[in-house]
Amino acid sequence: MGFLLPILLGVFFLFTVTPPSLSQLPPEIDPPAPAPISPSELCNGIFLSYTFILGRQIPPNDTTDQPYRFESVLTVLNNGREELKEWRVFVGFQHHEILTSATDAIIVNGTDLPAPVGNGTIFAGYPVSDLKTAIQTAGDLKQMTATIELVGTQFMVAPPAIPLPSNISLVNDGWSCPEPTATPLSKRQITTCCIRDPTFEVNTTTITDKFLPRQPGDLTIMYDVIRAYDQNYLAEVTMENHNPLGRLDHWELSFDWMREEFIQKMQGAYPTVVDATKCIFGPQSQIYTGLDFADVLTCERRPIIVDLPPTKAEDPVLGKIPSCCRNGTILPRTMDPSKSASVFTMQVSKMPPDFNRSALFPPQNWRIKGTLNPDYSCGPPVRVSPTLYPDPSGMPTNKTSFASWQIVCNITHAKTETPKCCVSYSAFFNDSIIPCNTCACGCVSETRRTCSAETPSLLIPPDALLVPFENRTSLTVAWNALKHKTIPNPMPCGDNCGVSINWHIATDYRGGWTARITIFNWGEIDFPDWFLAVQMKKPAIRGFEKAYSFNASLLSIEGGVNNTIFMEGLPGLEYLVAERDELDPKKNLRVPGKQQSVIQFSKKLTPGINVPERDGFPAKVIFNGEECLLPDVLPLPSGGRRNGFDTMVLLCMVIFVVALVI
Repeated sequence: MGFLLPILLGVFFLFTVTPPSLSQLPPEIDPPAPAPISPSELCNGIFLSYTFILGRQIPPNDTTDQPYRFESVLTVLNNGREELKEWRVFVGFQHHEILTSATDAIIVNGTDLPAPVGNGTIFAGYPVSDLKTAIQTAGDLKQMTATIELVGTQFMVAPPAIPLPSNISLVNDGWSCPEPTATPLSKRQITTCCIRDPTFEVNTTTITDKFLPRQPGDLTIMYDVIRAYDQNYLAEVTMENHNPLGRLDHWELSFDWMREEFIQKMQGAYPTVVDATKCIFGPQSQIYTGLDFADVLTCERRPIIVDLPPTKAEDPVLGKIPSCCRNGTILPRTMDPSKSASVFTMQVSKMPPDFNRSALFPPQNWRIKGTLNPDYSCGPPVRVSPTLYPDPSGMPTNKTSFASWQIVCNITHAKTETPKCCVSYSAFFNDSIIPCNTCACGCVSETRRTCSAETPSLLIPPDALLVPFENRTSLTVAWNALKHKTIPNPMPCGDNCGVSINWHIATDYRGGWTARITIFNWGEIDFPDWFLAVQMKKPAIRGFEKAYSFNASLLSIEGGVNNTIFMEGLPGLEYLVAERDELDPKKNLRVPGKQQSVIQFSKKLTPGINVPERDGFPAKVIFNGEECLLPDVLPLPSGGRRNGFDTMVLLCMVIFVVALVI
């Protein structure tokens, strides 16, 4: 038993003596807590974060509106079960930010950097726009994550204050994002986790799907690669109008080459400037040493493309493309389906490292505009299924493009937009014309020096509708003096609109009423195949019967609500000419192009309609797709009919003014 005593003493010593390492810890300190779980680990959808990195003051040193440089990072992480194709994220900037740099992303509406983004903007991934899942990549974060480094200028938020955006959210269809919150460990970061909206109907998506479905829009542009070679490819660009009230005249299309491409040849359209200078003095000349750049159309990073005139439609070099060469006119399908699209092709030369047939990248930042047409905002190119073409051999089969991208453009309705046309009101029960509003289509600063942009427009006599604004002063002053109206000094500015439209209530009787509509073209451009759309209140639209000098019909819009009268010129009258010189050279006046018609309404289906009030005037007027500005006031029935004395005085004044002009 003696040998057991040392062993028992040793065991007792082990259980009673504190190890030196533990004895050194203060008794009041607990063991370290486990590391907090990252918000991204709790998200089983699309995790978004915006992190402010730093900010510092930059010149000029102006305490009232001090600018500061900011650097931040936007992160998009796919923690879901389906691949996120063509990701788009809205960042609600709110400090008058001007963005100067964004890595691996572009601004969706095609704005060039530096760009004002103080009202928020949408980013899209470029050149990588799809984010794979952890399931597809075995958790490879490089393929699951997009990290966008942002640099720009913001105002009035001085360090240590942090200029975070008001919101971040995923814009892709079918996703719901809760309001972002600040992370527990940092006030410099906001995060949100976007999940699939259970009420949104989507097609079944699997990890094998290659393309997104094609999307609807007011105007769609297809970028189809129809021939592919190692160093170049042939692209066909198709613009289609899907809006019943949208159109383009003299369209201009522009986009950005992102990989130093250039255009060698085109058919069906042409660049506004033919210039290969940037290739000669750029890296292109070092790669294409044997190419005669005198034959290259354009090396502009952002070329502007225009349509060709009809005379080039059958040209074997420039034309011979279906739906080309219409002077840039794209009509709505409601007018002519065969003229609702425009097509051209271009041969695009590539640069290293893209010298292989499969390296195909569409240009970015697409924009399209027309003359006196609505404004369009275009999204980024989205890879879609290849376009099908009839087989040129005549066989009953289809041929596909090598690659296809869709660009969706929609008409914008921003309140800050300046209209391009306006409306004036008149009626049989009031002898004054309520003209277009002052500066309805804008006023330049030079004009404001001689007239008032804030003073309401003055009433005018009917004769003044055919007189250019700059020649109306005498008639307007005489008329307002006759009506005992105060003449302001300075006088109000004109409307500055290229097109003005007069809506005149001509008659109102027991069984119906009529309105006369007149279109004036004060611009320098003719409008072939013009159209006019007048949206009326429901009581009035039910009584529409016909137009006498226009081809008119009720427009069936989405939802089955017919509240719009669609009008176009009859054969031989579909051309609205521009402003011309007066035929009598002694008068030395310009006269507008003019189209006019009377519209007939019945009261059988609209009992109780009050024509002199708002019921007889349009709620919206659209000319060639552009919404026109309506007057702020209506003609009053109590405005007074002409009595004999007023008529004689007015006649004398008009004769006197006309004599001065002659």
